[in-house]
Order: sequence, then C-alpha cells, then structure tokens
Amino acid sequence: MSTTASRRTFLGAGGALAGAFALSSIAAGANAAPSGSPRTPYRVITPGSEQYEDLLQGTNLRWKGAAQRIAFPTTTDEVAQELRTVLGLGLRPSARSGGHCYEGFIANGDVKAIIDLSAMDQVRWDPAMGAFEIGAGAQLGLVYQLLYKQWGVYAPAGNCPTVGAGGHIAGGGYGSMNRRDGLVVDHLLAVESVHVQADGTVAVSRGTRDPRDPHHELWWAHAGGGGGNFGIATRYWLRSPSATGEQPEKALPAPPRHVWLSTVAWDWASIDEAAFTRLLNNHGRWHEVNSAPGAPEANLFAQLKTWHRSGGSITMDTIVDGATPDATGVLDRYLAAVSAGIPAPKVVQHRLVPWLQATQWSGFTGPDSTRRFKGKSAYLRRSYTADAIAAAYRGLNDPAIANPTALLMIASYGGAVNQVSAAATAVPQRDSIIKFQVVSIWDNPEDDDANVAWTRTTYRNMFAATGGVPAPNENADGAFVNYADVDLNDRAWNTSGLSAFQLYYKDNLPRLKRARATYDPKGVFTHAQSIPLA
Repeated sequence: MSTTASRRTFLGAGGALAGAFALSSIAAGANAAPSGSPRTPYRVITPGSEQYEDLLQGTNLRWKGAAQRIAFPTTTDEVAQELRTVLGLGLRPSARSGGHCYEGFIANGDVKAIIDLSAMDQVRWDPAMGAFEIGAGAQLGLVYQLLYKQWGVYAPAGNCPTVGAGGHIAGGGYGSMNRRDGLVVDHLLAVESVHVQADGTVAVSRGTRDPRDPHHELWWAHAGGGGGNFGIATRYWLRSPSATGEQPEKALPAPPRHVWLSTVAWDWASIDEAAFTRLLNNHGRWHEVNSAPGAPEANLFAQLKTWHRSGGSITMDTIVDGATPDATGVLDRYLAAVSAGIPAPKVVQHRLVPWLQATQWSGFTGPDSTRRFKGKSAYLRRSYTADAIAAAYRGLNDPAIANPTALLMIASYGGAVNQVSAAATAVPQRDSIIKFQVVSIWDNPEDDDANVAWTRTTYRNMFAATGGVPAPNENADGAFVNYADVDLNDRAWNTSGLSAFQLYYKDNLPRLKRARATYDPKGVFTHAQSIPLA
C-alpha cells in the first residue's frame, strides 16, 4: 500500500496517522534543510558572549544556572547534533522551550549545557501527517495567532502566551477552553524526540497515538508525563481524534468567534471569615453541579483569585464562549451563585471580545517574567473542605507577610477533560472539577524566605489532614506536574507517605517508568523530579 493510499485510509477512518509506521523511527537528518540549500550553523552562546548572563535564567528569577554552553538549534537534526556534541564534551545537558519551569530544573549548577528550542517555533500544516506541526519552541500566543489566522482553528492549550509548547504539551497543559474541548494532549497525534539509547548513541524517534505504532509509548509518555524525562521533544503534531478528511480547517476545533469577558472584585474590607467561607463554598458547589461535559456551563471557565488581604481585594476573571445558548445568562447565573449571601462584588468589566484578542487578555496571562515566584498545586474532585477554607483564610490574612501578590489562584476544570479515561494519556486526573495553586509572586531576593515559607505553610495547612499534600481521596486528586514543586519530595512538607510521582501520575507511574527506561535508559536527562528509571 502506498503512503498516500495509507494516509487516505487512515484519514477516512478519522485516525490521521499518515505514514505513521514509516515515520516511527527517523534517521539523523530529520527536519534538516533541503538538499543543496545554504546551511547556517546554529548559534551557540558561551561565557563571554554579550547575552550569556541573561540566558542563564528563565521566567522565574529565583533560579540562575551555570551552563557553559547554550545552543539554539533550528531543526531536529541540529538538536541531535548538539546533543552528541555536549555528551562528547562530558557536559550534563538539559532542554528549554519557554523557560517557565517553576523550579530550578534547568537553571542550576549541575546543568552545563542548555539546548534551547526557541528557534524551533514553526507552526505549519503537514500534509504527510494530516496534522499541524508545532515546534517545541513555539510560544502559545504565536500558535494561537497562526492557527487561527490561516486556518480558523485552535489548540485548547494554556492561557499564558509566552509559555513554550515543548514543556506545556508534555505536561498535559490546560487552559480556558479545557472544559469545552479538553486538554491539549487530547488532540496530540504525534511527537518527535531526540534521545539517548542504552549504547550511548543519539537517536530520533517519532511516536503516534496509534497503539500499533512501535513508538506509541513515546507518544503516550509525552501526553502528560512532563518535560525532561524522555529526551528532547522537538516537534508535536496536533489533530483531534474525531477529525476526518484532509482539510486543515477540520483537523482541530474552531475556537469561539467571540467570548464574554468578566472581571468582578470584592473589597477585602467587606469580607470576614464567614463571608470568605461562603464564597469558597458557593464556588465549589457551582463546580460540583456544573462540570458535566457538553453542558452549556462547560463553556465557562473562571479564575477566582483570593489575593492576600494586603492587596485590598479578591477578584474573579471569567470567560464564556459567546456562541453558548444564553451565554450572558450562563455568566450571570454563575456570578450570582458565587456571590450569593455575601456582599455584592464590583463589576470591573463585562464585554464581548473577538477570540483572538482574548488570547492576550491580562486576566489569564502568567506572571510578569521579571519576577520571582513559588507555586504549589492541587486538583479537587469536590468542593473545598472546611479545614482547607479555614487554613486558606488564615494564610490570606497572615500579618507576617504583606505581599499583595500572594494568593490562591483557583481555576475551573472538568467538562470535556473528564470524558477521557485516566489511562488514555499520562494525565490521570480525569474526574476533577477544580485545579488551583497556592502561589506567591515577588521581586526582591531578600524576600525569598518569607514568601516561600508563606506558600509552603498555607498549602500544608490546607491539606493537614492528608499529610500536607492533596493525597488522592474523595475530595482531592494529587498535583499538577507542570506546576513543579520539589517540596513534594521533602518529608518536612509531605508526610502523606506518597511520593511526588504518585501525586503527579497516580496509577500511570509504572508505565511512565517503563517509558523512561526505554527512551532515557542511561538517565541522561535528570532533574530533581525526573521519573525514576524502572
């Protein structure tokens, strides 16, 4: 059967695994420049280069590395070439896409060579795969812009436009349309990775979601297993499982044409502990009742931001697909339910906005990239416990810290996310309704200890009954790997008896261990929370 015939067969069946098995293992030269075209060596930054000091840091300025070599390859072939070079030099490598890691997994003294993928930022239709090819260095804002402007589609990924696709997708990223269309990994067709085999040779492999693919486990591991575990992901291909035909306009979901944006604020001066308790109970109950896949309310996503009292207010940002039947009614009823029985919030904004412009909305974007931060995450299956609410109130009113950008950032979850089984991808949390983090953001190094201590203590107190962490039970469901938290390894902050890996991956951990043993058997890519080798 010819490749073209095979692709049409798969496309007609909705599989879109064009040439999947022919492309499963790829020799050196993958994604190389066309034969005969001029070849420009990729850029390598070393100590003494003008930009060297800046490039030792990512978004979180708490961490600064000591790499001797920072390379910017432009193709998969060049990534493989650079990896061979640094291994030959005896340098410990790490990969970086957007640089948004919460912890110092890349910016630390042990990593001596950074392979920075930011030059691999392509977003294009790949007719051979019948899918959209996304370079691991492409920032999400660019991905949204190019997919929508050229083809009218989008990928249901994260809200922060400067996050790189490489780590975001690998960790099972989520965003404001997750309740409507699921996680980005639910639309992942294939991944390409540069990795090191047991004999020390550098290889390039491509895995697809077809279970018959010999590299299917590579795909599965990258669908939520986290970055820095299985080699260097260089390219992803996105295509929805339900897509049919060969038109790129039908390969991914269409985003909303317009969305309703809302911001409301409660003055902390009007919120005592009883009102705070009522607010969180209202919020949790609404999500318990309104997280069914396909319901009109699944087209609503919100972030409730309970800032430290020193900031003066609590805010809530909400987005609703404008095409939802009675969209403004869905929004109004949500706002009424959350604020029932407490002082009415001030409406800061309520407006209809084109979707593409909404992807840049400051209500959902990530922290300022000139700052320092610490975050700790949790999934909730049900509303907050009374003990968790009381601990959150104490933390947010703690006079020992006067940081107006310390908060609980509480995001809507569920909906279409929960239509996928826990074993279908490496993301095991498939029956949660809320995802949140305790997070502090600050500027000055001298404030590190106070802010980290506040974040740790508030989080531990919220989950005191389960060892200081959201141990999976009827209420909680572990932690989010993309909000990396090394405290989960530390018995001073986690007395649950569960490892960080069990909190991130639950029952998927053994399979992820096997995948790592296959694709990084020598442990070349290692950080503080690398998946243990089987």
